[in-house]
Amino acid sequence: MRSEAEQQKRALRAELRERRQILSETQRDEAAAGITAQLDALVDAHGARSVSCFLSTTTEPGTMPFVQGAVRRGIRVLLPITRADGLLDWAVADDSGTVAEGLFGLPEPTGEVLGPIAVNDVDLMIIPAAAVDRSGTRLGWGRGYFDKTIGSMEGCPPVYAVIYDSEVLDSLPREVHDQPVDGIVTPTQTITLSPARN
Repeated sequence: MRSEAEQQKRALRAELRERRQILSETQRDEAAAGITAQLDALVDAHGARSVSCFLSTTTEPGTMPFVQGAVRRGIRVLLPITRADGLLDWAVADDSGTVAEGLFGLPEPTGEVLGPIAVNDVDLMIIPAAAVDRSGTRLGWGRGYFDKTIGSMEGCPPVYAVIYDSEVLDSLPREVHDQPVDGIVTPTQTITLSPARN
């Protein structure tokens, strides 16, 4: 039996997925350019030399230009690889733009696979989301990979979720396992929050 929060999340995810699918190619390109500028500034503001990011799907705000640019600037970028056991492996990004299809059809890196603890060395985490509210509650896509990762890290660095402007919401349903984020990056702004870590 699903909890009320789970049912609300399911309905919200379906609505948000639909909204993303109707964006035009021009809107997607503009979003990717905006995300790149915001993430570059965020990395500089944190003085980050090592970050984790993700390879965006076709409906997510584009992260590939940021990843390639960061690698060229000498920043170590770790990209996630989904595992069947619910954990994430990581690979160091290069600027080739080579992408493999991973579990669930997600774009994933092709480099040497590092284990789940590789992410413990990053200065900043950039993660996907469906929506984030102003208290830092993040709505993911329901598989829990990033909640597990963040929840298991001893010294978790700042975590920022990448979404579209319309996905910054006033409030979201939150369950015990949901890990808050420290900030939100959209194509037009970066919002730093003060979340309550579990």
